[in-house]
Amino acid sequence: MANYTAADVKKLRELTGAGMMDCKKALDEAEGNVEKAVEILRVKGQKGVAKREGRSAENGAVVSLIADDNTSGVLLELKCETDFVAKGDKFLAVANALAAHVAKTSPADLEALLASEIEAGKTVQAFVDEANANLGEKIVLDRFAQFTDGYVAAYMHRTMPDLPPQVGVLVELDKGTASDEAVAAVAKDVAQHIAAFSPKFLSREEIPAEVVENERRVAEATAREEGKPEAALPKIVEGRVTGFYKENVLVDQPFAKDNKKSVQKVLDEAGVTLKRFARIRVGV
Repeated sequence: MANYTAADVKKLRELTGAGMMDCKKALDEAEGNVEKAVEILRVKGQKGVAKREGRSAENGAVVSLIADDNTSGVLLELKCETDFVAKGDKFLAVANALAAHVAKTSPADLEALLASEIEAGKTVQAFVDEANANLGEKIVLDRFAQFTDGYVAAYMHRTMPDLPPQVGVLVELDKGTASDEAVAAVAKDVAQHIAAFSPKFLSREEIPAEVVENERRVAEATAREEGKPEAALPKIVEGRVTGFYKENVLVDQPFAKDNKKSVQKVLDEAGVTLKRFARIRVGV
């Protein structure tokens, strides 16, 4: 006969994030002792971490943390196996704790982040592994961005109303002489544009020369295959390379809210400069 109550099961689920049946089994094994049941679940969960290594984690959430004065910000992706776990409070608490840690410590890269100490005697990697054990799914932290040198803002987009944000954008602007209201408005508009149109580069100067040359070769070969006149090839090639720029370069793209203007034109009219951006979509 069970020597624990429904309240004990509820408490154990709240403490560990484990499923109801796992909690009941742990309480059976612990003879109703909740603290011992927590330990049993942790041990079993940690044993399962290695087994989950080969599994796919393509769901999850993107979270952001922006300083009150907009002088810095963090964007972070935490992945899991199912959308059920992704929308759970415990999973999101882990993601937000990691973002707060990045904001506090400014790690140089992912390797430094995973090796850093988030709690006394516990690295970020151990913290993620603990979440893996408690939630019973593979949990992966492999992307983050942090900006600390300008006006920083974020835009978070939900692809489904019952899921946490799946797309996040972080922008950093030099506000120049623009008012706080003006820079906030243009930062939001441009971040929303980035979320929708997924540019790969901020400016043409960022594109590796070999990428542009390859586009030129493809454009010329395509035009010849189409039987275009030799004399017209240079103009056709330049037109197609310009199309490549408009598709992939943020400042060259037609602005989402007014396609008669480029994003660069919108920035110029606001009197601000976009220094850099990061866009993260879960699993992509």
